[in-house]
Amino acid sequence: MRSALFSEQNQEKETAERWTLQSTKMLRTVLGDDVIATKGAMVAFQGQVEFNHEGAGSIGKMMKKLLTSEDAPMMRVSGRGEVFFARQANNVFLLQLEGDSLSVSSKNLLAMDASIGWDIRRVQGAGMVSGGLFNLLLEGHGTVAICSEGEPLILDCSSQPTFVDAQAVVCWSGNLTPEVRSSMNMRSMLRGGSGEAFQLAFSGPGFVVVQPSEGIPVQTTAR
Repeated sequence: MRSALFSEQNQEKETAERWTLQSTKMLRTVLGDDVIATKGAMVAFQGQVEFNHEGAGSIGKMMKKLLTSEDAPMMRVSGRGEVFFARQANNVFLLQLEGDSLSVSSKNLLAMDASIGWDIRRVQGAGMVSGGLFNLLLEGHGTVAICSEGEPLILDCSSQPTFVDAQAVVCWSGNLTPEVRSSMNMRSMLRGGSGEAFQLAFSGPGFVVVQPSEGIPVQTTAR
């Protein structure tokens, strides 16, 4: 059988490296030590691989998940073989934590070394009106795989205050503490609003990664 489908660029990149980008949109992981991944991120695997639900790990984190409804269901991937991760053809990036920390939106987390610790954090000022915004704080040593809907933009927050749509933020430096800011005023509300009522405000030495997408809009049905 002949086809451009079988060209070299579409073949598996077989290496001994633990983390390898097969393309800009797919990640290959060679198992040895366990991997923690978000549920639904696996698209294929080869070998003897097991997938098990990863609990919160502590009473404190379990209570946070219950109280915040943070939607970050995790699974532990173990065994021997290769696992391929992707999410809706998003672009995939690898980050190496070296004792530092990273805050990431749960919808943009793909997978990470099991050696990395994680906890749920609430964004300051995120009350009921703004939807109660939460993120995952990752700390330690190891590799983190994140995804972005399109090519991301990295903004330096050290020179001036930076404001990002909460649905477009991918991740930010763990040392930054964002706050929810509202650009809504009574006059704007009376006129129907701008559609950009709440943003995350960042200030200080560090970076924030922004994707050129606010996610899939919620479809509403007229009655």
